Amino acid sequence: MRIRLPYAVAAVVTVALGLGLRTTMDGAVAKYGGDALYTLLVFWLVLVLAPRTRGLVAGAIACGLSWAVEFFQLTPIPAELSGNPLARLVLGSTFNAPDLFWYAVGAALGVAILAALRRAQDRTTVAADT
Repeated sequence: MRIRLPYAVAAVVTVALGLGLRTTMDGAVAKYGGDALYTLLVFWLVLVLAPRTRGLVAGAIACGLSWAVEFFQLTPIPAELSGNPLARLVLGSTFNAPDLFWYAVGAALGVAILAALRRAQDRTTVAADT
């Protein structure tokens, strides 16, 4: 359970960043920054569920899920559910092709952060062993 905690904390921090972005920014920065953070949140949740997942795999899963939700918006279902704030937040309502790029950015950011954290952890472990 202890290995999942840092990923859960990262997920909470990501939600806080997303909410902060929505309240302090507007326009393209809020929209596309939110898209990247959405996928970054999915990335951390993948690691909460499967903490030993490799970063690239977690990134691919997060990006794939985000893309699946975006393509799901081509159906009428998300628009019909958009009256529910939680459904609108999770599913969105209308397809927007540029979102696909920003989801990939969020996944890449997750992979980069995780790689940096794991490198730092490896250095700490090596230093403790010497």
